[in-house]
Amino acid sequence: MRHSPVTRPALLLLASCLPLAATAAESSGLQWLNNTQVQALLLWPVIILQSLILYGMYLSRERQKLKKEHLKTAQKSLEQRVVERTNRLRTINNQLYEEIARHEITEELLRETQDYLNSILNSMPSVLIGVTRQGNITHWNTAAAQVTGVSPKDALGRPLFEVYGDIPVSNDMVTEAIDSGVPQTQENIQLGSGSHAQHCDVTIYPLLSAEITGAVIRIDDVTMRVRIENMMIQNEKMMSLGELAAGIAHEINNPLSAIVHGVQNIYRRTSEDLPRNRTTAEELGISVKDVERYLEARGIYSFLEAIREAGDRSARIVTNMLEFSRSNHRSHQLTDVADLVEHSLELAKNSFDLKTADGSQTLKIVRDYDPQAPKVRCSAAEMQQVILNLLRNASQAFTAPASEQQAAPTLTLRTRAVPGAVRIEIGDNGPGMPDSVKRHIFEPFFTTKEVGQGTGLGLSVTYFIVTEHHDGTIEVESEPGRGTRFVITLPCA
Repeated sequence: MRHSPVTRPALLLLASCLPLAATAAESSGLQWLNNTQVQALLLWPVIILQSLILYGMYLSRERQKLKKEHLKTAQKSLEQRVVERTNRLRTINNQLYEEIARHEITEELLRETQDYLNSILNSMPSVLIGVTRQGNITHWNTAAAQVTGVSPKDALGRPLFEVYGDIPVSNDMVTEAIDSGVPQTQENIQLGSGSHAQHCDVTIYPLLSAEITGAVIRIDDVTMRVRIENMMIQNEKMMSLGELAAGIAHEINNPLSAIVHGVQNIYRRTSEDLPRNRTTAEELGISVKDVERYLEARGIYSFLEAIREAGDRSARIVTNMLEFSRSNHRSHQLTDVADLVEHSLELAKNSFDLKTADGSQTLKIVRDYDPQAPKVRCSAAEMQQVILNLLRNASQAFTAPASEQQAAPTLTLRTRAVPGAVRIEIGDNGPGMPDSVKRHIFEPFFTTKEVGQGTGLGLSVTYFIVTEHHDGTIEVESEPGRGTRFVITLPCA
């Protein structure tokens, strides 16, 4: 049994008092007390001790009760604080969850926005490249990857001029745009030469923000626009040429008419059949017959005949020039195809040489016209321009350095009646062309000539006139070493 701190000293005190009481009793001579009285005397300390023990136990119990109450109070306070802390933590956790959810939503929206912007930039046909001031790539869209063959993964972070060495931009232009804050623009930059030349517009936009300083380079392919502009310029030149040809034809026609009429008058006034000639000759004492014999003997009539033939030939040339100059009217009329080809051939003979490269041989012309071919409704001037372009190309085929003719250089002109249409064939026995050239022969600005010797517009204009203005077709048949033949089909009226 465990004792409280109060009972433990009481027991010690009782243990020490009992021997003392017995000794005192014996020394005092209380011999007269019996054993019962002695025992009663000794019992009082025990009673007192028990009372003290009970009181101590009572005090201890009270203390225990107080401690339990204090403990319960502390426990309740602690539980209350735990509950409050738990509620506070729960509230903080809920706020944290809400903040995380908002952050995830914001991050998803940013990701979707970034993907959307990247889709827009990658869908644009323009080359878009973002660079820093130091020239490192920060953006590389799909068009840039297609042009250079470098993927965005391999391009990002690398120097621009290392990845895209042929870019028509200098580092000074990028620096100037960033420093000045003004976009730098260059238009119609030519890349390459000849029929493979490309044109582009370059714009450098400064990109200024608190986090990064750089620029955005935009490159637009304007090759088709430049070609269309050149075609329009060429068309204007052709219109001006037509007006010039009309003016020249009219100016030539006046003295030519005087020459032809003068020759006719010489023939009339030296003829014996005209009565007035005989009368005038008799007045002068000469004979008209003698004058005729003199002119015949001196070959004057042959000179006059040559002048007349040259005049007629010049008149035909003037007529063809006038017809060529009327292309602006575009009036479609019933036209005989054979006559159209002949007029074009006559004009071609007087416009350019139908000879071989060394000029030693004149091209042989083979005519094969179908007399049953019906007339077609067309613009004679435009179709004459088409035939002239084809004749010029055929003659130039013989003058090409690679041309090695085994047979006599020959041009074949043929017309045929086909169901519902008339077919015109213009062929040559020249060197022909490979499939790689034949596939692009009607494309604008495609040419196999050297730079400065051709624009590549002739056959494209020819294709446009036949297909768009006359609802016809034009095809080319050619093999290397087997010559070339152009076939035009025009619908009947």
